[in-house]
Amino acid sequence: MKRFLAISKLGIKYLVRYRRRYLFLFIALVFGFASVTFVTSTKDGMYDNVYYAAQSHYAGDVVVVAYETLGRHFIHRMGQDEVSTILNSVALSEINPVHIVKRTLAGENMLVHYNGVAVPLRYLMGCDWDEEEHLLAMMNFAEAPMPKIGDDSIILSALIAQQLGVRMGDMVILEMDTRYGQRNTGLFIVRGIVEDSSIFGYFKAYISRLSHNRLLLFDDDDCSTIGLFLDNPATAEQDRARLHEVLQPLLQTGPIIHNREEMLRERERVWDGSRYFIYTLPVYLSEIAFMLDAMNIVSYLVYIMMLIIILVSAAVTYRLILHERAREMGVMRVMGFYGRDLRLVLWTEIILLGLVSMIAGFVLARIMSRASSFLSFSWFPGFEIFLNNGRLSAIYLPGTTLLNVALLLIVLVFLALVPSFRVSRKNLPGLLSGESI
Repeated sequence: MKRFLAISKLGIKYLVRYRRRYLFLFIALVFGFASVTFVTSTKDGMYDNVYYAAQSHYAGDVVVVAYETLGRHFIHRMGQDEVSTILNSVALSEINPVHIVKRTLAGENMLVHYNGVAVPLRYLMGCDWDEEEHLLAMMNFAEAPMPKIGDDSIILSALIAQQLGVRMGDMVILEMDTRYGQRNTGLFIVRGIVEDSSIFGYFKAYISRLSHNRLLLFDDDDCSTIGLFLDNPATAEQDRARLHEVLQPLLQTGPIIHNREEMLRERERVWDGSRYFIYTLPVYLSEIAFMLDAMNIVSYLVYIMMLIIILVSAAVTYRLILHERAREMGVMRVMGFYGRDLRLVLWTEIILLGLVSMIAGFVLARIMSRASSFLSFSWFPGFEIFLNNGRLSAIYLPGTTLLNVALLLIVLVFLALVPSFRVSRKNLPGLLSGESI
């Protein structure tokens, strides 16, 4: 053990002594690791932004949605009995969600009026303010929301507020169709304005679920969706399957849907009464998934390219370094170092160099991520969904970071393995004469 520590210490001293020879290899490793880390962390950050935006919009990782037939159309409505059945099924399936959120969704032809100006709404969410406190806390408000948000309150997206010219505390008129097709209106006080530039945030508003139910002529306890927020979103598909199995005998449940195309196809089918579908976020995001897949392909190509560049540049540089140090290796053999001792010295040098390079590369990647956050992507339509408050953000997931570290170490060990064996086994006269290694 003492011999091992002594030889390792010698390897550290040699690395410091020959730092100029290792400079090019150090630069290649730093820029290579920084590029790989920047690409992977940015990709993870973009996916996280998409997932969070969808999770907030659809209110859950697993969402039960009601479709009630009304003539040739359907509305999203489930009564109190159905709500109780679904919640009991959630308990029986042992999903144990962190949060359970009930929402009411409006139909069509929604308008917000203020001072003679009318702006159409794309999304109107009927929320229970207390149940969605965790979502409200994560919203980016243009101004701090007013206290006492109640049944007479409305939260608008910044784009709607700008087009209407409303400010906090102003009163607006909300107009929509009831479940039977008549027009209904309500007065609401603006108690929040949300900055949300994603495709989910445009022309969007929130009111209380009770107020929304009454405007639609629902019963007070009705809702449209029940969303389950999971402790581990990665288990969403398994949890959905269990819930579907428990719920299917109790309610008229639709099949398990995997993408938006299947969802639209199922909606066109004719059925009597109400049907209940259980969605996960990838169902809603299936179209966006194509963009994410394309990004993954690009990131993997960059990833492989950078690893190849690191491997080639490191192999060439390392071979030159060993060639210059051939006589030194020969002198060490004369002094009594065994072949395994030489290999340990060389491996200590290259691994320590790799660790220092990765630390510097990680710092450089953080700088690159910070710089990229100031870039504007307004020229790219729809790209806002990948951004966090309009900025590109990076997430350094432990699994991804460890994978990057492991791959770089494998590359370093691979490039050092063969040359170190060759130099440690080369005949002593050849080393002392400075022959090629």
